[in-house]
Amino acid sequence: MTTASPPIRIAISGATGRMGRMLIEAVLSDPQLSLAAACDIAGSPMIGRDAGEFMGQSTGVEISSVPAQAMANADVLIDFTRPEATLAYLAACRTHGVRAVIGTTGFDAHGLALIEEFSQNNGTVFAPNMSVGVNITLKLLEAAGHYLAEGFDIEVIEAHHRHKVDAPSGTALKMGEVVAQAAGRDFARDARYSREGQTGARPAREIGFSVIRGGDIVGDHTVLFAGTGERIEITHKSSSRATYAQGALRAARFLMQRGPGLFDMQDVLGLKA
Repeated sequence: MTTASPPIRIAISGATGRMGRMLIEAVLSDPQLSLAAACDIAGSPMIGRDAGEFMGQSTGVEISSVPAQAMANADVLIDFTRPEATLAYLAACRTHGVRAVIGTTGFDAHGLALIEEFSQNNGTVFAPNMSVGVNITLKLLEAAGHYLAEGFDIEVIEAHHRHKVDAPSGTALKMGEVVAQAAGRDFARDARYSREGQTGARPAREIGFSVIRGGDIVGDHTVLFAGTGERIEITHKSSSRATYAQGALRAARFLMQRGPGLFDMQDVLGLKA
């Protein structure tokens, strides 16, 4: 008779935010996972209170503002916060040998280098979007970018809720990077983030970005390939953060089967093969 594996112990950062609460609910609903820790910023009124209070459930896990203490009993951290907070959590993860699933966006070059360094000893999934659908969309964009490299102008349009602090979104940037590579373009040189005034004619190799912020839009992304007499639009729309939460849990399970290294959702979903 085989013995069932113990549940994967999950730590959630940003536990009182919209995404944090979605992740807590998803973890509590999955018998293969257990909630090991929940963290939030110092000064939050929820510090010291039960992590499941928002859904009327007692978890026995108190929300903590001390990452080093919270990570002591975790296998995997799931982090959807902000760059400076993520890096502080990674320092605590390094101390306790905790793996990390990072959905935070907006890192500068220094932050990206620290994540790379962390992954050399701790398995890490780092992706701007954990949605299965978005990652399938990236594969479609790879094909479109290859076949529509000539004769088509490329524009990326994204929309998010009013509270999002970075623009363009990490997902939009990733879409632009994928298309640029497939089309043989230099993303750093050809990306165009704003237009105003007398801009002149559009350069043929330009990849333009348009950003919308408003209301409670979870996340809409469209890549437009505009040719002469025709256009192709590849669109993904999220109606719930649940898709990000389920993707993050899938990434956590993936890391438990891997050693150190830096992975993305294309690895998790087996799309690179």
